[in-house]
Amino acid sequence: MIPQKPRNASVSLLLHDIRSVHNVGSIFRTADAFGVARIYISGVTPTPKDRFGRARADLAKVALGAEQTVPHEVIEGGIDGVHDFIKKMKKSGMKIVALEQDARSVHYREVHAQNSVDQPILLIVGNEVDGVDKKTLDIVDVIAEIPMQGKKESLNVSVATGIALFGMFE
Repeated sequence: MIPQKPRNASVSLLLHDIRSVHNVGSIFRTADAFGVARIYISGVTPTPKDRFGRARADLAKVALGAEQTVPHEVIEGGIDGVHDFIKKMKKSGMKIVALEQDARSVHYREVHAQNSVDQPILLIVGNEVDGVDKKTLDIVDVIAEIPMQGKKESLNVSVATGIALFGMFE
């Protein structure tokens, strides 16, 4: 039997404006497998509980309980609240990485090589169609990109998050 690794306290996720509850559930499940320290939720991203405090069955069906094992919290205040949160995390010593296609982006595997072993990381993933907005990209430390070889320009956000977590930080 392979011993279980401890929770990866150095990596957290920020899910901003992800519309699909299934994508969010899948990201929770992947985050649990990787040992993500915490998931931050902002914008229109569905949370594990609805606005009435009831568990979301549709998210739980995909997350398979990971929504109960991965610590998470909601960032309020719209995009301004998100930017304030990012700046606060930067000031606390976190490296801020956005997963997005951009002229400034680096290959996603370079992030691990560029990072100090002890420096915590906040990985930001965004909307399924629009990605991470440009103003957010302007305040992050690194923009990481998964190169595409086929005709499609991008991957599903939950798939891209899984590739990034295991490719950048494992």
